[in-house]
Amino acid sequence: MRALTVTGFGGPEVLKVREVDTPSPGPGEITIDVSHAAVGLIDALLRRGDFRDAPGLPRPPYTPGLEVAGTVREIGAGVTGLRPGEVVATLTLPGMGGLAEVVAAPAPLVAPLGGTVPPEQGAAALGNAATAHLALGAAHLRPGERVLVHGVTGALASVFPAVAAALGAAEVVGTVRRPERIAAAEELGLDRAVLSSDFPGAIADARFDVVVDPVGGELRRRSPEVLNRYGRLLVVGDASGEDVALSTDLIWQRAIGVIGFNVGAVLAEDPTRGAAAGRAVLPLLADGRLRLPVTTAPLADAADTFARFERGAIGGRLLLIP
Repeated sequence: MRALTVTGFGGPEVLKVREVDTPSPGPGEITIDVSHAAVGLIDALLRRGDFRDAPGLPRPPYTPGLEVAGTVREIGAGVTGLRPGEVVATLTLPGMGGLAEVVAAPAPLVAPLGGTVPPEQGAAALGNAATAHLALGAAHLRPGERVLVHGVTGALASVFPAVAAALGAAEVVGTVRRPERIAAAEELGLDRAVLSSDFPGAIADARFDVVVDPVGGELRRRSPEVLNRYGRLLVVGDASGEDVALSTDLIWQRAIGVIGFNVGAVLAEDPTRGAAAGRAVLPLLADGRLRLPVTTAPLADAADTFARFERGAIGGRLLLIP
């Protein structure tokens, strides 16, 4: 089969499509004939070598890709509830490998799409929506609370408005980096979108119970200022690459909390939590409450497409077609 291979740390030029052995499912696994494979920021960060010294992360050569949709090819020993030919999507792939014609996946991290969810939406949205559901649960979001999402048009952040609304949030506000992204942000079901450069002034005296931050940097440093008493800053990433120190005096004085959520670590400990989250958010995709814009490109054009993606020249979620 063909698979995208990261041949070394570096720019998009290190991505090569190569012939590799077709995987077979191990116990508790299935294999999937991939129809759509999502590209995320993490794929670029790992390929560049930003986390090359972190233990447990892939090193070249490897095949990137965490979220795919396609049809079940083979069933491994001990797997129940899935059948060959069924259209499915993965919540995540612990060993990556999704940017390929065939991928092996742990069965608990696979959700049937049931004929009601287009496979491109399964690949684009299901995994991140399940992550958002788990993360907002970790932040103890309660009905009637107010939520702020930073970088809301990013791949992970973009699903939080729909998931938060489904969990009963009274209002969801988002920040975006550029004025031209405001219209796209508003299509995600937000009550309001503001520019990151105007934060926190643009929200005046508004206060929130949960601030979702996949961005980091100055936005993270200023976020405690807009939290209600007993509010929670939910850290789900660091797209800026700018680690910042938070004032522990401010955390103490305002009686607020800071919660980190790493879905990879959570699901490595208990994959069944992923299956439950996937079932919880699937109705959002089935009835259209959650729909993400997608851009597709052939797997063979991966290097050029990654370059455009990293320049910010591709809107919505990027899907490669093997």
